[in-house]
Parts: sequence; C-alpha cells; structure tokens
Amino acid sequence: MAATASLKSSLLLPSPISDFSGAAVSISTQKRRRSWQPRGARIQVSAAADSKNILVMGGTRFIGVFLSRLLVKEGHQVTLFTRGKAPITQQLPGESDAEYAEFSSKVQHLKGDRMDFEFVKTSLAAKGYDVVYDINGREAVEVEPIIEALPNLEQYIYCSSAGVYLKSDLLPHCESDAVDPKSRHKGKLETESLLTSRGVNWTSIRPVYIYGPLNYNPVEEWFFHRLKAGRPIPIPGAGNQITQLGHVKDLATAFNLVLGNPKASQQIFNISGAKYVTFDGLARACAKAGGFPEPELVHYNPKDFDFGKKKAFPFRDQHFFASIEKARRELGWTPEFDLVEGLTDSYNLDFGRGTFRKAADFTTDDMILGKKLATV
Repeated sequence: MAATASLKSSLLLPSPISDFSGAAVSISTQKRRRSWQPRGARIQVSAAADSKNILVMGGTRFIGVFLSRLLVKEGHQVTLFTRGKAPITQQLPGESDAEYAEFSSKVQHLKGDRMDFEFVKTSLAAKGYDVVYDINGREAVEVEPIIEALPNLEQYIYCSSAGVYLKSDLLPHCESDAVDPKSRHKGKLETESLLTSRGVNWTSIRPVYIYGPLNYNPVEEWFFHRLKAGRPIPIPGAGNQITQLGHVKDLATAFNLVLGNPKASQQIFNISGAKYVTFDGLARACAKAGGFPEPELVHYNPKDFDFGKKKAFPFRDQHFFASIEKARRELGWTPEFDLVEGLTDSYNLDFGRGTFRKAADFTTDDMILGKKLATV
C-alpha cells in the first residue's frame, strides 16, 4: 500500500524536460539545459595525477554508454573492449556537438572477443590497465584471463545482479542475504567468489531492474508500445506485486563513486531506485511519463495460458526489490531520478523519438484479451 501511495503522489509532479547527458530538469517558461553532474560525483580532474588507465568490458550498448562518458569527463583514460560490431561512439540525443567531439576524441577502443582468452591475456598485459569495469561478464571463466593478464590491477569493478538473491518472504533484499546457487545468474556469483579467492580488490554492483534511454531489455519499452497503440495492458495476477527500477544514469553514478573508494573494497552494493512500485503502478507511471491517458489494465492468471517460449510480461511474477541503504551510507550515493521523472527521461530521449530496440509483439496480449472477451 505504501508503494502505491508514493507512486500516486509522484504522479502529481509536473513532467520534467530531459537531457540525454543530464539529469531531469524542471519545466519553466523557457526550456533550460544543463550538463549531467550527478550528486555525490567527484569534481572533474584537470591534472593527470588522479587519472586512471581504465578498461571497460563492453561500453557501447547501455550502461557503458553513460559510465564511459562520466569517466572521460573526470579525466581518465578510457578504453572500450568490444567485438566491434556496433559503433564505438555515436552522438546521442541531447548531446551537444562539443560534448560528443570531446568524448569521441578521448575514448579508445580495443577490438576483440573476450572468449578468446589468449588474445585477452596478451592484449591486456601489453596495456597494463589500472582498473577494469566489467559490464558484460556473465561467467567466472571469462574473468580469470583478465585477472591473470593484469597482476598489478588496482580494482576490478563488476556488474552483478540482484537476481542472485534467494527468493524470500523477507524483503527488501540486503547484500548479506542468502543467494541462490541455482539462479540463472549463478555465473555472477561464481565470479564474485573467484575475485575474492584471487585476492583482487573488487567491488560488485547488483542492480535490480534497470531502465532509461537505450535500454535493450523490454522494460519500459514494453509498456510504451502498448500505450502508443492504445491497447489494454495485460498484467499477471492482481497487479499488486511490488518491484523496483533504477535509472541507468543513477547506476553509472554509483559505478563511478566506487572507483578508488576504500569503502568499496571487496564490497557488494545493491543499486536501484529509492521507491518500490506495484505492477499496476508502473503501468500508470509509464502512461504519465509518455503523456498517455490512464491505461486500461487487464489482469489475468498466467496458469490459464500456454505461451510457449514467448514472454507475456517483462518482470518476474513476484515481489522483488532490494535495499539501497548500504550504498547511501557508505558511498554517499542517492538516486537523482524518481520513477516518473526517470521514465519521462527515457521516453523523451528514446521511444518518444521513434527509436526502440524491439518491435511490438502483441501475440500473448491477444491470447489473454481473447480469453477475457470469451468469458465476459
């Protein structure tokens, strides 16, 4: 009930204007734009004394796009390790020509396949990176060659997942909670264990659901497709399942804050939004963010359907949220975006511009709605 009440109060806020490289800014009589300077972020360095030689594994799809820009702004030498299938840099909506030119002139690229372990060892050893941000690592076997190649590594910062926690009746999940060795994210657990056993100075970030511009997972995009088409939104169960979303820019800020931070040494941090939200509340928040009318919500029992391999809803059908108090306390981090502001930022800079990752597929919706109509 508290989560629903907080969401309803947030829905009364005026919609913000968004800036791709900046936080949400409020509406005034004249549109204003300011560059993204997250609260708690360190001041941009002008001298090379604090500059680090940083390798980002990944960096061209979603999280790394925002993280790499923060790191470059702070004066670090940043190299993106990718297979080279996507452009290394691209000017983003809301990013000025000057901002893009500065970033693209400074970021470097190392082309390769991280599963080619010999190449990883030889190429990384030759570069001698100080810090590794591993954004796309899934298995421990992918990480070991990196550690072996960099014996003098100062810090290994890993993107894990809150999906590793064992399902529990006691919520929110805290970093000390039991984990599920059979989780589909078990490779991330094994990676954390490997880093510990090898004596590496590591930090692990466990996001819950991530959203924001360029999101390649159908999180907010799933709702936006249905809202734009004027369709009812099918939601499993009673729609009061509580979940949690964190904006990608807030996540990038957290990744930045653990860099060289003694309080982050061999520590795990949950990172997500400050508020929890019900499935129904999330649908309404997406409608508010995109300027759509109040959505029609249709509840259904998933057990009544055989969807095959198709996924009828983008979230796990359970309560799922985590405490971010440790990150607040130890890192001085706090989310800049509330849910509606963050969804508006995502809509304005992505879906609202006509861009999305996956085309709309209403196959499962039609199955649900067809059965509902037949029983009326």
